[in-house]
Amino acid sequence: MNAHSSPHPSPPSGAPGRERALVLHGGGSSGNAWEIGVVAGLLAGGLDVIRADLIVGTSAGSTAAAQLTSAPPAELYAAIVDAPPPQRPGAPGAGAPGSTRPGAGPDVARGVAGSVSSQLEVTGRIIASSSDAADMRRRMGAWARELADGADPGRQAQWRATVASRLPRQDWPEQRILLTAVDASSGEGVAFDRDSGVSLADAVAASCSSGFAYAIGDGWYIDGGYRRNENADLAAGYRRVLVLSPFGGRNRHPEEWGMQLDAQVEELRAGGSAVETILPDEASLDAFGEQMMDLSRRPASARAGYDQGRAAAKRLDEFWGAGTV
Repeated sequence: MNAHSSPHPSPPSGAPGRERALVLHGGGSSGNAWEIGVVAGLLAGGLDVIRADLIVGTSAGSTAAAQLTSAPPAELYAAIVDAPPPQRPGAPGAGAPGSTRPGAGPDVARGVAGSVSSQLEVTGRIIASSSDAADMRRRMGAWARELADGADPGRQAQWRATVASRLPRQDWPEQRILLTAVDASSGEGVAFDRDSGVSLADAVAASCSSGFAYAIGDGWYIDGGYRRNENADLAAGYRRVLVLSPFGGRNRHPEEWGMQLDAQVEELRAGGSAVETILPDEASLDAFGEQMMDLSRRPASARAGYDQGRAAAKRLDEFWGAGTV
């Protein structure tokens, strides 16, 4: 395995093949559905953002990145809005650790880490007691390793199977995508790609693992949102960067740590990139409800995202440039 350490090497601004980058942040089940809806809506409005030169996926956004590069957005969107009502809300490991939205964290370790609220309480204490972002990542990694050590031995395989079942294809796309995670032992960020020696399902499972740590070979990994919320800085050097953030740029970390979306956008623009963001509007926030891991909210979240994407297509056409449909 040869996962890239963070920060990921940045190409020179304007280099061939470094024109457009799409960044997909985490956001639980609803956030994933919303992002697919936004992309499908953009496409319906004449803007094909999936043909980006780079797609960065974090947490639930890593699932969206793998899905959107493996199947037509319209088909993925239709599958969400036409899906039968779920049997149960939530699923382990598909949230986003940077959110401040009530109930946004995943119940990733039901019977191990406790409820959503208790997990948010534990992670909140870790954040409050950490001296900086690097210290926080190491502490989160140690906590996640403890959860993994105390979990049912079959939990890892079960989580991988759940992730794999969500992917239209099990192999990496030819298109360049980076799926983020954090090394639970060192606290260093990593970005998995098709050359990392890690399967697509394992990369997504690691990126979404915001409770117990996820094992790949001899390594252990936690949710990529602990590296930096949206990880938009991995698109440094690309001329145009479009960021989809289901949590609207909110985060739980001290501002001086620079984890927030505003800081990432400022850095990208300082490096010469043009940056646009799509954040949930009021209709999308209403569709999410208070629990973004509630699977019953996915159809409404996808529809709200679709409406936002279609409305934004014309506004973003000139910004995105070539690649429209």
